[in-house]
Amino acid sequence: MRPVVELSRISRLYAGPPEIMALHECTLTVYEGDYVTVVGPSGSGKSTLLNLIGLLDTPTSGNLRLKGEDVIAYSEDQRARARGSHIGFVFQSFQLLEQRTCVENVMLSDLYTGNTAKESRRLATAALESVGLGGRENNMPSELSGGQQQRVAIARALAGDPSILLCDEPTGNLDSSTAEKIMGLFDRLNAAGRTILLITHDHAAARRGNRTVAILDGALTERMPESESAV
Repeated sequence: MRPVVELSRISRLYAGPPEIMALHECTLTVYEGDYVTVVGPSGSGKSTLLNLIGLLDTPTSGNLRLKGEDVIAYSEDQRARARGSHIGFVFQSFQLLEQRTCVENVMLSDLYTGNTAKESRRLATAALESVGLGGRENNMPSELSGGQQQRVAIARALAGDPSILLCDEPTGNLDSSTAEKIMGLFDRLNAAGRTILLITHDHAAARRGNRTVAILDGALTERMPESESAV
């Protein structure tokens, strides 16, 4: 399997006072087809890790490669293009534009591709169909349930055919029944070949992945599968 994301001794120090070492020499490789879950308490560094992998922040030290490319020295334009080409984001808050239809919200992911509006709409429609929202293209977000709105957000992340989905507590605003359906959708996406990194504080959700990484006080530790750790 080829690496999608490679972190080597990544640290992130936020200047104070007081100084905060949000991540400390973290090393992690995410391969094509992986489903990696990152579990840890609030304030442990989970969101900082996601922001670094998603090129929304830069490390203080260490190395970061995306699809084999060293992205540490990328300019802001290069980072934006890399995000548009390789990374799909799914957040706890759905971050949909209330005055745009579902298909228009999904089309926003296509800003850096250079596709025509017609092609962008076709891809967005296909992405909505892939998450079970075919026929909802012209609905407004306010006309959808919370679970359906999160599906629109997932479709937006998928529309550009990213190399990796980065999911930050994607079920945090959903009831347990709806959350289970969304987690089932991630299971199916991974089974179809999607590479996923999912951040959660929920240990049951973390067990959905094929690999689990624990983060505490900015340090990463990869956990053995439960069946192996119990031996």
